[in-house]
Amino acid sequence: MPEFASLIEGYRRFRNDAYLKQKARFDALASDGQAPPVMIISCCDSRVDPATVFDTVPGQVFALRNVANLVPPFETGGGLHGVSAAIEFGVLGLEVRHIVILGHAQCGGIKASLSGSELGQKGHSFVDKWVGIIDDARDAILASDCDDPQYALELETVKVSLANLRTFPYIIEREKAGFLKLHGAYFGIAEGQLHVLDEASGSFDPQ
Repeated sequence: MPEFASLIEGYRRFRNDAYLKQKARFDALASDGQAPPVMIISCCDSRVDPATVFDTVPGQVFALRNVANLVPPFETGGGLHGVSAAIEFGVLGLEVRHIVILGHAQCGGIKASLSGSELGQKGHSFVDKWVGIIDDARDAILASDCDDPQYALELETVKVSLANLRTFPYIIEREKAGFLKLHGAYFGIAEGQLHVLDEASGSFDPQ
C-alpha cells in the first residue's frame, strides 16, 4: 500500500538524518527516561500536530490527542477513562509543570457537536457521545445567535477543557501551590497563526 510505504520512507529519512543529529538526546531519553515539562492536550486532526506547531524536540512534550481536544470532568464512575488516565500520568507520574489545551480551526469534532457526526451505526455514535461534553457550551452559543458558531465553539471548547481540568483535585492543588500552570491556545490552520488565551480577559491573543 503506497500510503504505508510512504511512512516507511519517512522513517528511513528520520533514521538517517534527524535521529543521527539528535543521537545524544535519544540515548539520554532511553537511559534516563522521560521528564517532559509540558503536557499538550490537542485534537487528533491530522493538520494540527503539536510537535510541528510548537517545533518541539523528543522528550519536550507529553502529548495527548483526542477528538476536539476535550477534557471530561473528573469522575470515578464506570467506563474507560483514557483521557483522565493520561492526565493523571502526566501530572502525578511525570510531574509536568504546564498543561496546554490546543484548539484549532475547522475542527470536525466541533462540527459534530453542532450538527451530529452521522458516523455511528444503529443509532449510536462514539463521536456524538464524546462531544456531549460541550453540549452546554454549544447550546449557549446557538442561543446567542452569533455569526460563526463553529469558530465561537472552537474557542469556547478550550475554556471548557480548562475548567474541566480544574475539577481534578490534584490539578487544583498543584495550580494553587504554583507548581502547575494551565494554558489555552488556538491554532488557525490556513494562516498558521497561534492565539493564546488570556484567562483574565477571556480573549485569545495572536502570538
